[in-house]
Amino acid sequence: MATNIGMMDSAYFVGRNELLTWINDRLQLNLSRVEEVASGAVQCQMLDMTFPGVVPMHKVNFDAKTEYDMIQNYKVLQDVFNKLKITKPLEINRLVKGRPLDNLEFLQWLKRFCDSINGGIMNENYNPVERRSKGGKERSVKGTNKMPKSLQTNNNHAPPNSSLVGLSKASGPKPAKAADVKALSKELTDLKLSLELLEKERDFYFSKLRDVEILCQTPDLEDVPVSHTLEQPYLILLFTLLTKSQ
Repeated sequence: MATNIGMMDSAYFVGRNELLTWINDRLQLNLSRVEEVASGAVQCQMLDMTFPGVVPMHKVNFDAKTEYDMIQNYKVLQDVFNKLKITKPLEINRLVKGRPLDNLEFLQWLKRFCDSINGGIMNENYNPVERRSKGGKERSVKGTNKMPKSLQTNNNHAPPNSSLVGLSKASGPKPAKAADVKALSKELTDLKLSLELLEKERDFYFSKLRDVEILCQTPDLEDVPVSHTLEQPYLILLFTLLTKSQ
C-alpha cells in the first residue's frame, strides 16, 4: 500500500477540481469546495468504498458541524487506519479547522492511496447513498438532493393567492447582492489557496537550493574544480536530495 508518499509525488499536483469530481462521482455528492470535507465523513466513506465492511458507517456523522463532532469522525478514521496498518499521521487539529490547503493535501493523498488499491476503478457494486443511511444521524450532506425542511414547509403552506410577484420584486436586489458576495468569497478562497500552494512550492525549492549549497561546501567537494563538479549527472544529484527530504 502506498501509505507514505513524498511531497514531490505526482499525487500532490492533482488539482481541487479533479479531486472534487472524483469524490462527487463515486459518492454521488455535489461538493464544490475542498473545505466541505473537513468533518472527516467523506474520507471515512471513501475508505468504506475501497475496503467494504472495514468502516463502521453507523459511527460516521455526516451532519458534524462542531469540532467535537468532527473529531469523533476522525477517531473512526484513525481506527480504520490502524486496522489497515496505514502509517500516515492524521493531523486532526489542522483538518477540522477547514483550511483549504490542509484538506487539499489530505484529499490528494487519499486519492493516491485509493487508486493504488483499486487501480482507480470505481466499485460498481457500492451504493454510497445506502451506505450513508447506515450512519448514526439522517444525512444532510450537500448533494443528497433533498430539499431543506424550511423550504418544504414554506411551499406546502403557501396560500394560493399570495402575491409572489410583488415579493420577488421587493426582494429582487438582495439575492443578486448575496450572489455577488458568494462569488467574491469563492474567488478570495481560490486566491488564498493558490497563494498557499505557491508559497509552499517556493519554500520547497529554496530548501533544495540550500541543500545544494551545503552539499557544495562539504570537504569532499571543496577542493574539486567547479567544472569537474558540474560534470556529475544532475539527475543523480537531484534524486539524492529528494531522497533526503522524504
